[in-house]
Amino acid sequence: MEFIVCEEPGVFAIKAKEVPLKKEGEALVRIKNVGICGTDLHAYQGNQAFFTYPRILGHELAGEIIDIDANKQGLKKGDKVGVMPYVSCGTCVACRQGKTNCCTSLQVLGVHTDGGMQEVISIPTALLLPANHLEWVEIAIMEPLAISAHAIRRSQLTASDTVIVMGCGPIGIGIMAFALAEGAKVIAMDVNADRLAYVQGVIGVHHAINALDKDVLEQIQTLTEGDLANVVFDATGSKQALENGVNFMAHGGRFVLVGLFKGDLSFYHPFIHARETTLICSRNATLQDFNYVMEKLEQKAFPVNSFVTHTVPFLSMPAHFDSWLKPETGVIKAMLEL
Repeated sequence: MEFIVCEEPGVFAIKAKEVPLKKEGEALVRIKNVGICGTDLHAYQGNQAFFTYPRILGHELAGEIIDIDANKQGLKKGDKVGVMPYVSCGTCVACRQGKTNCCTSLQVLGVHTDGGMQEVISIPTALLLPANHLEWVEIAIMEPLAISAHAIRRSQLTASDTVIVMGCGPIGIGIMAFALAEGAKVIAMDVNADRLAYVQGVIGVHHAINALDKDVLEQIQTLTEGDLANVVFDATGSKQALENGVNFMAHGGRFVLVGLFKGDLSFYHPFIHARETTLICSRNATLQDFNYVMEKLEQKAFPVNSFVTHTVPFLSMPAHFDSWLKPETGVIKAMLEL
């Protein structure tokens, strides 16, 4: 079978190997779709935290079971499945609290261990999510949307909240959609005018602000009648955005860091102390978040067709990958088909 490996920053190779042997407690899954994530883009560029090379990327996966033993989920050969790509220990302090998403020894497929850019993969059965009721492309976007749903849940969002989401990438778009579903007022921020038009015209955010404008704070003050935002989400991973986000947050507000910056951040303590800021990090997702997303997808409550902008055959991916790094290509979510 063939697979694609990122051998070092900027270098993909297509190689072949034997179909993996299924270990006890695992299932063989034929990969059907792979979503391209910001993690994949950063790994290719050499600026992804928690990463080593060479690595088979891919953790936004849709697949079909081709071999499986008896299991608690009742999964069987031929079933469509999504993948929760976070391998947790089940016994550490985080896992004992149900926070498997931040296990002390967490291994993420496609990051810490090889992922799904291969024709067949052997995956722990416990990570598989039954999804016969969804289309392949819907299954493949469950994981990024689950990250968005987890961030919403971490924020303790209410319908009375005004929300700013910095970053109109896939995670930010999911946050916006789910915040709107909860009844919140949503303000989007980005530097890409096309993305801002998309989230306003398709996702339905109330307001869109270009972060390059000189009067961003003044615009937010006007839109919120001086209160600023109850919740600010960063979905950029940009140092500048992460450090500036507190400026847009109301007194008593919450700042949710979803994007990951590989470095140090600096905040002026008296400023965030005066607001009694709640600083929240949101990492990955849990089964609860995946179930929420599957329900939304089954209800057709998310614009999948416009969200997935670029689809290419699996083995042609290396020829297209560089273009997906360029904003002018209009990519929101790129997808591989096997």
